[in-house]
Amino acid sequence: MTIAGIGAVTGYGWGRETLWEGLLSGKPAARLFPGYGPERNRNGWVARVPEGGDPDLPDSRYIRALMGASREAVADAIARGWRPGRTVGLLHAIVLGNVSEWRDFYTVDGGQRRSRDYLRLLPSTPVAMLMSEFGFHGPAMNVTAACSSANVAMITAHMWLDQGIADDVLVVATDLSGIPEMVQPFVSLGAAVDDTDPLDACRPFQEGSRGFGFGEASVGFVVTRDAERPYAAVLGGGMSNDGHHVISVEPSYEQIFDCVRRGLAAAGVRADEVACLNTHGSGTAQCDSAETALLARLFDDRPQVVALKPLAGHCQAASAGVELAAAALGYERGLLVSSPIVAPAHPRLVDGVQHGVDGITVKTALGMGGHNSAVVLGPVR
Repeated sequence: MTIAGIGAVTGYGWGRETLWEGLLSGKPAARLFPGYGPERNRNGWVARVPEGGDPDLPDSRYIRALMGASREAVADAIARGWRPGRTVGLLHAIVLGNVSEWRDFYTVDGGQRRSRDYLRLLPSTPVAMLMSEFGFHGPAMNVTAACSSANVAMITAHMWLDQGIADDVLVVATDLSGIPEMVQPFVSLGAAVDDTDPLDACRPFQEGSRGFGFGEASVGFVVTRDAERPYAAVLGGGMSNDGHHVISVEPSYEQIFDCVRRGLAAAGVRADEVACLNTHGSGTAQCDSAETALLARLFDDRPQVVALKPLAGHCQAASAGVELAAAALGYERGLLVSSPIVAPAHPRLVDGVQHGVDGITVKTALGMGGHNSAVVLGPVR
């Protein structure tokens, strides 16, 4: 299976090239927005998706971002030689969906809307809109597995192709939940930081990290067995759950290790063949500890380590989607992109942009509630 097309709407702006240029700049996408903090009385650093998109669509950042990323991915794939098969499926990775409009539904509209305006709040509606727009008739569903959702959607697409359920799959991951009401609980839990520049707060595998900064994104991929000029190969993946706690990682990390082992086995790849560990890299203490142990235990500290959340923000359901897009674009362009190092760091952590990327990448995502996932990518041979 290969990635034949990519579309992206992120805190950097609209389009995959805008995302790529933002990552290459080494500067965080986050900006200051009013109304954050426990009393909603200060500015907060969040990588929010800016207004934009198709003005003929409903006035909803969520709908416009989802449609924009999907349209760009499909157009990109077609331009690169993809021709849709008879059965094209859709997998949409989400956690909470259209949170801003749900908030307004209750606080502004008083729980009353015209049926047409209400329907766009439902997670099924964007899926139906996409299938109708493109004339796709394969299976279509939402996938949710906390911050592993984008990885899980990609692995599910791989299963659909392997089992003949679909000829091609449009995979989309969307999360536009960087509003004060959503950010503050994560800050209170000690996981997120919104009171300073992300590079001051979010330092995965570096000293002084306090947690992650919030981000928003919608990222689309066309995945297929048949493409003329694909970006990267999706070799396989693995999923597991800690079965331990709604927040905390299981302290032995055995389920994380087993998840990655399963992903490597499904891909037919040995651990010593992995060149890059594209980490979840949230910058929290427990995530850093888990992935540092994974790097040592399974990979003997050989692969290079990539962490992108200080730049793009933690985009929740779409976080792995942003990082898969960066890895796939990097294969085509011969660049390995990571956040700049700003403090004493793990010796394998990549500092900014590095030339000459090749070999196997393992993309991990560790979602709250013990949702573990690993996608194995490789260059197109």
